Amino acid sequence: MKTILNVTGMTCGHCESAVTAELLKLDGVTNVSVDLATHSVAVESVSGLNPTDVATAIDEAGYELVSIS
Repeated sequence: MKTILNVTGMTCGHCESAVTAELLKLDGVTNVSVDLATHSVAVESVSGLNPTDVATAIDEAGYELVSIS
């Protein structure tokens, strides 16, 4: 299952690494792809993601989750 996140504040490779590392800690997440130009993050997982867990992971990385689609 693929989920697209809109995340504010990401501007560099460190941002990408931090967000990727936190999201990969979530159960079922198999791949994370960050696009800094569009401030979007594509998350592939074996099942649906818990929005609260996703928001917490993004917050732990130091950024803000705007939307999930």
